[in-house]
Amino acid sequence: MLRNEPYRFNWANPYRNKMDSSMSEEWLDQWPTGTSTEDANPFVSDAFLCALEQAGVCSREHGWQPSHLRLTPDLCVPAYLRTDSWGEYVFDWAWSSAYEQHGLAYYPKLVIAAPFTPSQGPRLLGAKSLEDVSRVIQSFKTKCLTDQLSGFHLLFPAPAEQAWLDQQGLLKRSDVQFHWRNRNYRDFDDFLERFSSRKRKNVRKERQSIIDQGITMRALTGSDITDSIWLAFYKFYHATYLKRGRQGYLNKEFFDRVRATMTDRIVLMMAFKDEEPIAGALCFRDQERLYGRYWGCFEEYSNLHFEACYYQGIEYCIAQGLTSFDPGTQGEHKIARGFEPTLTHSYHWLAHPEFFVAAEHFCAEERERTDRYLAQTQAALPFKQLTTQSDPEDQQ
Repeated sequence: MLRNEPYRFNWANPYRNKMDSSMSEEWLDQWPTGTSTEDANPFVSDAFLCALEQAGVCSREHGWQPSHLRLTPDLCVPAYLRTDSWGEYVFDWAWSSAYEQHGLAYYPKLVIAAPFTPSQGPRLLGAKSLEDVSRVIQSFKTKCLTDQLSGFHLLFPAPAEQAWLDQQGLLKRSDVQFHWRNRNYRDFDDFLERFSSRKRKNVRKERQSIIDQGITMRALTGSDITDSIWLAFYKFYHATYLKRGRQGYLNKEFFDRVRATMTDRIVLMMAFKDEEPIAGALCFRDQERLYGRYWGCFEEYSNLHFEACYYQGIEYCIAQGLTSFDPGTQGEHKIARGFEPTLTHSYHWLAHPEFFVAAEHFCAEERERTDRYLAQTQAALPFKQLTTQSDPEDQQ
C-alpha cells in the first residue's frame, strides 16, 4: 500500500531550469531535421514544432512549456513541461487521481512528444545507439529529480527506438490504432479485391453515395490550396470541436505557419458541392507515409467523413507509392474499411518508487486487455484470407 503522506520531494515550480529551451530561441536553426526517412517525420520537424510555439499553442500559459533537451549538436529531444494531460492521447488521469488521493502532486510532469499528435515517430532525434538512448533517459531522470517533477512520459516513439527503450527499465504502455498498409496495390479496386464480397459492396456503396449527393473530392497540395480554401478548412476544423462543446486546440496562426513552412508536407482532402467547399481533412506526409490529422465540416453528409478521412487517403497513397496511412487515433469503424490494428507504445518513469511499482501492475493488466483487444480486432478485418468462415458470395 502507498503511504498516505507527501513524498519527500518539494513540489516546487520547475520553470527556473536554465536548460529549458524553445524552438524560437537561438538554437532553432540547429534543430536536426535529418535526411533519413524516419527523421523526416513532419511532426518533429523544426517547422512544425516552431509553428506550435510561435502561435502560442505550446506555451507555459497553455500547459505545454517547451523544455527541449540537447545533449550534443546532433542529439536532441522535443520535450515539454505539462500542467495537465490534454492533447497527449495516452491517458493517465487515473495516475493523476491516485497521486491526488495520496496528497501528492502529479503535475508538473515532463512529456517527450509531438504535441497533439498521437502518431508514432522519432522522439530521440539523432540517437544512433543504445548508449545514446541510455544517456537521454538518465538526463530525463536527473531533470525530474532536480526540478522536482513527478516523472517523464515518452509518447508514441518510432518502432526503431522501442528496442532501445525496452532495455531502459521503464514502464511500458500499449494501445491499438488502425493503420492502412499498401501491399503494392495497383488502384483502389485492387485493394478492394482483398475484401469479402459483402464488405467490398459496402465500401463501394459508401463511395457511390458521395457521388449521388453531388459531392466532388479533390486532393489539394501546394498552390492548389488557395487562401479561401485554407480559411474554409480552418472554420470547418473549429466548427467540429464546437459541436462537442469545446474549442479546437490549434489556432489560425498555427495553421497559417504550417501552410507557409510545410507546403510540401501538406495534403488537403477537400469536399465540394456546387463548387463550394463543404468539408475538409488535413493530412501530412513524409517520404513513406500519409498521416491524417484534422477534419471538419459545417453540415453532416452521409459517409462524407469516411470518404474524406479514409478513402481519399488510401487512393492518394496508392497513387504516390506511399507504404502506409495513419489516419489518427481510435475508431473501430476503420476496421471495416481495411485499416489494420497496430500496436503503439509509450514509456514512463515515475520518481516516486512506490507509485512506480503500482504503475507496473497497472501496465501489466492493461497490456493483457490490449492483447485481447488486438486479437479481436484482427479477427474482424474484412479481408477474405482473415475471415473465420467462407463468405458464400466469394465463391461466385
